[in-house]
Amino acid sequence: MILQGRLQHPFAGLTGRQCARGADPTWAPKPISAAVLCALLAVLDVVTIAGTAIAAYVVWLFQDPYSTWREYALVTAFGVLLAVNAFNLARLYDPALLHKRSQTLGRTVVCWCTVASILMTMSFLTKTSEDYSRIWAMMWFGAALTGLVATRWLLMARVAQWVDEGRLQRKVAIVGVGPLARKLAARFRQGSKEGIRLVGLFSDDARPNDSRAPDASFGGDLRQLNRIVRLGAVDTVIVAEEHAPLERLDDIFENLREVPADVRFCPGEMALRLSQHGVSHYAGVPMINVVDRPLSEWRYVVKEIEDRVLGTLILLMISPVLLGIAALVKLDSRGPVLFRQPRYGYNNQLVEVWKFRTMHHDRQDSRAEQLTRQDDPRVTRVGRFLRRWSLDELPQFINVVRGEMSIVGPRPHAVSAKAGGMLYQHAVPHYDARHRVKPGITGWAQINGWRGTTDTVRQIEKRVEHDMYYIEHWSVWLDLKIIVLTLFKGFSGRHAY
Repeated sequence: MILQGRLQHPFAGLTGRQCARGADPTWAPKPISAAVLCALLAVLDVVTIAGTAIAAYVVWLFQDPYSTWREYALVTAFGVLLAVNAFNLARLYDPALLHKRSQTLGRTVVCWCTVASILMTMSFLTKTSEDYSRIWAMMWFGAALTGLVATRWLLMARVAQWVDEGRLQRKVAIVGVGPLARKLAARFRQGSKEGIRLVGLFSDDARPNDSRAPDASFGGDLRQLNRIVRLGAVDTVIVAEEHAPLERLDDIFENLREVPADVRFCPGEMALRLSQHGVSHYAGVPMINVVDRPLSEWRYVVKEIEDRVLGTLILLMISPVLLGIAALVKLDSRGPVLFRQPRYGYNNQLVEVWKFRTMHHDRQDSRAEQLTRQDDPRVTRVGRFLRRWSLDELPQFINVVRGEMSIVGPRPHAVSAKAGGMLYQHAVPHYDARHRVKPGITGWAQINGWRGTTDTVRQIEKRVEHDMYYIEHWSVWLDLKIIVLTLFKGFSGRHAY
């Protein structure tokens, strides 16, 4: 059986009659709301960021006759607003992250460093950097980072204690004893560290000696469940009667309509497979979201702004480098400086991707019929250096500014590229799903080492696997993380020839 061992719910050993007589649950610690904790965390962030800015001003500039707090207050307020929104985009106020210390602390560091970088960049672009003390800024950024990490570390340490004490655990009861109910119970047991505690399985169609619900997991019938809920031992009731007729389900819902607990309905085992998917309503009917467009509504707008603004700034910054590389390519061999190659882009549409020419003009392969190998004679001397450090990809910022590519996204592949003798789309099931977003100059696969040649099917499978992870987990925070990591380990690789 899936359910093994004895469930330790507050009323284990009590009969429904004993519960009805008023078994006293006041011994249980008072519950704490995870949503309230996240709201408190946001308040602490505001206090920490603003407080450290004020403290840095008092320590360094309070007696400076040429400095006024009004100027610094404006920057502080903007920094607070920017940080809270960045933290929210990074899901740092998501109750689910209260139990994931390393992930939360890592995101906090990256987000605050990003905010600090944005503030410094804006002061440089607006020519106001001379109006503010650099020492004050460094003191503020450092103290705020320390405070943000410390408050989260302390809070999450306390959260772990509250989970052990049962104060942050959500007590769940299941109506049903069939396969679906047992699988739900097994999953809730696995989620105990995330604040879920199974009270038991309840059904009018089972008894303690029923083989479908052994005595260790059977909590009683629906009348007993009703009494236990009223005594505060259950927060959520999940109805998991997958084969029950509508009349039976109506009776169950009517029985639970007046209890002081959340009541939810699990429609079947498919819901377990789609457990990470949300729900939408069409004409008032709830629908499970099986596949979402990766970038819809505001996410699309944010991504477009990110690409156009950053793409333009980077293109302007690297223009001297582009001119220098262009001169080297021209001096090294005959032919044009730039090379355009058709590759698959958004929605499987072909995009003319710009690159510096790295092969001899008369030996170019625009469709990538033959992948580049180590010491490939087709590659020029300058081209070998450019390909080794991915500098031949820099002209693709032109594609970004034109709206054909993104800075971060799945790398565009040539139309005839193969792995293990098979075209990519034949080698990997659902390969074209990676084309649901614009291709990028760099991506999650590249910074994780999956770049360069694809001699085996496994290599392209791992690349597509990382591409799909990026698409399904996209966020501004993830884009910034990939951009930063690209600077350190995304420009070169052992398979880049």
